[in-house]
Amino acid sequence: MAGAASGELTGGAGRRVAAARLARLGEWIPWVVIVGLGAWAAIALTDQFVIGVIVGSLYALSAVGLTLIYGIARVSHFAQGDAMMLFAYLAFFVMTGTVAGIGSADATLPLSLDLLPGASEKLWRFSFGYGLILAVIAAALLAVPILLAIDRVVYQPLQRRGASTAIVAVASLGVAITMRGAMLLIWGPGGRRYAKGIRDTVDLPGLPRIVADQLFIIGMAAVLAAATYLLLYRTRLGTAMRATADNPDLARASGIDTAATRRWTWAIGGALTAVAGCLLALQSQLSPELGFVLLLPIFAAAILGGIGSPHGAFIGGLIVGIIGEVTVGAGIVAPGYKLAVTFVVLILVILRWPNGLFGARS
Repeated sequence: MAGAASGELTGGAGRRVAAARLARLGEWIPWVVIVGLGAWAAIALTDQFVIGVIVGSLYALSAVGLTLIYGIARVSHFAQGDAMMLFAYLAFFVMTGTVAGIGSADATLPLSLDLLPGASEKLWRFSFGYGLILAVIAAALLAVPILLAIDRVVYQPLQRRGASTAIVAVASLGVAITMRGAMLLIWGPGGRRYAKGIRDTVDLPGLPRIVADQLFIIGMAAVLAAATYLLLYRTRLGTAMRATADNPDLARASGIDTAATRRWTWAIGGALTAVAGCLLALQSQLSPELGFVLLLPIFAAAILGGIGSPHGAFIGGLIVGIIGEVTVGAGIVAPGYKLAVTFVVLILVILRWPNGLFGARS
């Protein structure tokens, strides 16, 4: 009997070890598939892959800001896409001083960055001068008080009164509609651009010709993502942010000022959102309606990477951008169904890993 019991224990331990190994293997399966398909796309559909990286980097940067806001402030910020465009318009206003005038003519204020000496002269092969860089910085700075005010006036009162997540989400939709209305009122419905004319391209070894501005977009997105990662994992503020995201009550009991941490989160998330909006406008154009179109892929990126995981949101954004461009380039779907393919992939992932690729495992 003792031998039989020992055999049962040994067999049970063996089954547990085998199950653990199988679980670890299951964790690697999606990455093998993602890397394999990514390598195939990079070789077979290089043009579409490069465009996907460019578009995905824009999604990624905004998704990082979104996931920070949700992870710490617990706000499903459905105004994220419209906030991107609002801050991009603010950069346009600071740079050009232009608003929609009466009738068909615009009104231009006598003060703008374009009036500075050489501000609009092209830097290298970019389509813009240092005036746009200053305008992007100004938009990022303006984003901080605007989002802090929205949090203080809208989200915090609702949360103090015990409003559900759904109520806060509906309130954020109201914020989004208000932002869109402001853009339509101040700048009109027509599309606008930071720079006009033909944009220079760049030859890179083994890659298709790409617009020089797109190099700037990828570089800025990578630098800001790396800076955010270092902030979160190499600074005391980052430690406080991560502790607040994990357990606000325990963080407060440990002496962390969770109210200040929340303010810093909105400031950092707002700055990232503003830069992402400006880079998007540099890639395409300014349009009040574009923010709503961007909302779904940004949320898809954040959920795919894992809500609350900044590096997961960044990688999720790249995946969303690449999947959309490659499936269209390969002729799998028409351009109008690009987002549908992204959500099919998202559903398949969260059915197996409900917390996303980098979310905490239960």
